[in-house]
Amino acid sequence: MKMKKTVYLVMSLFLFGCMGKHAQEDQQEASYAPDWESLAGHEASPEWFRNAKLGIYFHWGVYSVPAYSSEWYPRHMHQEGHDVYKHHMETYGHPSEFGYHDFVPMFRAEHFNAAEWADLFKQAGARFAGPVAEHHDGFAMWDSDATPWNVNDMGPQKDITGLLAAELEERGIKLITTFHHAKQLQRHDSIRTEDHEPYQWSHYPWSLDMPTSSEDPKLRLLYGNMPEEQWLEEIWFAKLKEVIDRYQPDIIWFDYVLDKIPAAYRQKFAAYYLNQAENWGKEVVIVRKQEDLPLDFTVEDLEKSRKNRLEKDPWMTDETISKGSWCYTENLEIKTATDVLHVLIDIASKNGVLLLNVSPKANGTIPDNQKQVLLTMGQWLNAYGEAIYDTRPWYIFGEGPTIQPEGHFEFHREFLKIKYSWKDIRYTARDRIIYATLMGWPGPGTEISLEAFSSESLPEQVDISTVSLLGSDAAIEWDLEESGLLLKMPSETPDSMAVVFKIESR
Repeated sequence: MKMKKTVYLVMSLFLFGCMGKHAQEDQQEASYAPDWESLAGHEASPEWFRNAKLGIYFHWGVYSVPAYSSEWYPRHMHQEGHDVYKHHMETYGHPSEFGYHDFVPMFRAEHFNAAEWADLFKQAGARFAGPVAEHHDGFAMWDSDATPWNVNDMGPQKDITGLLAAELEERGIKLITTFHHAKQLQRHDSIRTEDHEPYQWSHYPWSLDMPTSSEDPKLRLLYGNMPEEQWLEEIWFAKLKEVIDRYQPDIIWFDYVLDKIPAAYRQKFAAYYLNQAENWGKEVVIVRKQEDLPLDFTVEDLEKSRKNRLEKDPWMTDETISKGSWCYTENLEIKTATDVLHVLIDIASKNGVLLLNVSPKANGTIPDNQKQVLLTMGQWLNAYGEAIYDTRPWYIFGEGPTIQPEGHFEFHREFLKIKYSWKDIRYTARDRIIYATLMGWPGPGTEISLEAFSSESLPEQVDISTVSLLGSDAAIEWDLEESGLLLKMPSETPDSMAVVFKIESR
C-alpha cells in the first residue's frame, strides 16, 4: 500500500510538473500580457477597418417589448415620478408586481430571420454588422452559460448572435458585438448629490420591495445585485469570454461606464481577446468611448457626434437611424436617407467610420421605414461607393458654409439639427484620384469653385488629367485656376442626394 501511494505521488508530481510547464510555455507564447505596455503593441486600426467606413448594429432586446420611451425603460420603470414609471403603473401595474423580468417571455422574436437581416445589411452597404450583445439590462443576446437570462434559454429560445454571425460570414460581412454591461452592476456607493441622481453608475437602482433588491439567486443575475468581485469575474468578464470564444467577433465595442471596471479586468479582457484573435489569424478592433481604454491600441468612439477636423488616426461615430430612442418605440421618428448618407460622407472625409444603429421590433421585424432608409443609402453606395470605401483622407476634409459644434455627445441635439447643402463639399482620395462629393445638386449649368485646389492652399501641385462625374456620361467642363478648380454642372444630375466628381491626376 505504501509503495502504491509513493508511485501515485510521483506520477502526480510528474503530471503537475508537465501541466505547469505547458502553462508557462502558453504564457510565454502569448503575444499580449495583461498590462497597458504590452497591449500597446496591438495595431488599433487594421487596413480592413480603415477601408470599411460603414457598419450596422441594432438595439434590440427585452426593452423592445414595452416599446415606450427608450432602451432605458428597465431603469426608469423603477424611478417613482418618472414618466416611464407612470406608464408602467398604468399599463402593467406596480414594478414590485410586474418586474422587468416579466417582459422576458413576451420577447419572442417570432419573425426574426437572420438571412433576411444579413441581406438587408449587405444591400445597405455595411462592411461589418452585429448585435448589441448586451445592453445595461443584463439580458444576453447569445447562447450564454454565464447567465440564464439569455435569448437561447428564455424569450426567443434561439441564439440570435450565432444565427446572425453565420449569415454575415456567408456574405463576407465582419462581425461586431457591442457591450454595455459595465453599468449592470448595482454600485451602492452612488448617492444623490446636486450633480447626479442616485445609482448614477448603475442601471438598476436598489429599491426596497422591488425585484432589483431581491435575494433570489436567479433574479440577482439579471439585476446585478451581487458583490462586485463576483460580478466582475462571473458576469462582466465571463460574458465577454463566451462571446469571444463562441463567435470570434472582428470588433468589440464598449459603451460608457467602462472606467468603473478595475484596470486589471480591462487589461485581462484585452489580452485575452487579442491573444485569441492571433490564434484565429484575425486582425481585430477594440472600440471604446471617453477615456476608458488607452488609444494606443483601441479606436475612439463618439456618440451622436463627430469630429470637426481631419484626424490622423481612424475613429468611429455611433449614430442611430432615428431621431429619438435607440430601440424601437411606438411612433419612432426616422431620419431621411439623405441625412444619414451625409453623415457618412462627412465622417469618411475625416478618417472616420460610421456605426449606424437600427431599431427592430420585439417580434423580430425591422420596420419598413427603416429598411427604406438603409436600401436607399445602399443604392447610392453601390453606384458611388468608390468615393467612400477603401479611401483615405486628402490633405483637407472639405469646405463649405455649414458649421458643426465643437464637442461630443453633450452637443448631440445640435448635431441633429445640421443640414448640409451642395455648397458643403467633402474630399477623399485613393492613389492618384481625388473625390469631391457635393452634399446635393447645384442645378444644371451651375459653376462652382473647389477652393481646396487653389494654389495657395495646395500643399503640392496637382497635375489634373481628367475630371468626371460618377454616374454620368457627360463631359465635364473644368479649369484649374489659382483660386481653385472651376467646375460646370452638366444638364442632368445622376443623383440628387449627393454627387461625386472624380478628379484624376497624372
